[in-house]
Amino acid sequence: MLEALANALNTLLYVLRPVVFGTGVLAGIGAVASWAVRTRRISPFSGGARFIRERVDPVLVAPMERKLLRAGGTPYAAPWWSLAAVVLGGLLLISGIQFLRDQIAMMAFASQSGTGLLMLAVKWTFSILRVALFARVVSSWVGGGPYSKWWRWSYVLTEWFLAPLRNVIPTIGMIDISVLVAYFGLGILESVITRAIF
Repeated sequence: MLEALANALNTLLYVLRPVVFGTGVLAGIGAVASWAVRTRRISPFSGGARFIRERVDPVLVAPMERKLLRAGGTPYAAPWWSLAAVVLGGLLLISGIQFLRDQIAMMAFASQSGTGLLMLAVKWTFSILRVALFARVVSSWVGGGPYSKWWRWSYVLTEWFLAPLRNVIPTIGMIDISVLVAYFGLGILESVITRAIF
C-alpha cells in the first residue's frame, strides 16, 4: 500500500516537473512582455501590447498588482513579483510532493523492521523541532513574535528548551546564539537517541 502510494507520487513528479518548468517559462515570457508594455519599451498602442493587456495581464499580473498597490508598492514591479510567485510556487509544490514521497517511502521501509517506526518517530520529532527553530529565526527577521498567529507555534515548540539555554549562554553583542546552540544540540541528541535505539 505505502509502496504503491510512493510510486504514484513518483509518477506525479515525473509529469509535474516539465509542467512546472513550462509554466515558469511561459510566466517569464509573460512577465517580460508585460513589463515591456508597462515601461513603454513596446508601444502601448500596438497589437502585441493590446494582446498582452487583454490576455496576459488579467491572468498573470493583475492579481499581484492589486496586492502590491494595497501594500504601497509600484505597479511596474507586478510582472516580476508574479514571476517570482509562479517560480517559487512551482518549486514549493515539487519539493512538497518529494518530501511526502520520501516520508511515505521511509514509513514503508520502517514498517518492515521492529524498531523502524520508533526510529522514524524520533527523526520526525527532531525534524519538526529544527523547522520550528528555523521559523523562529525567520520570525525575528520579519517582525513576528510569540503572540503572532503565524509564528506562535514555533515559540510553543521551542521555548521550553531555549529559555534554559538563554540563561546559561551569553549573547554576543546583540546576537542570541542560543538558537544556534540548540540547533546543533538537537542534532547531537538525535544521534545519541538513534544509537540507543539500535
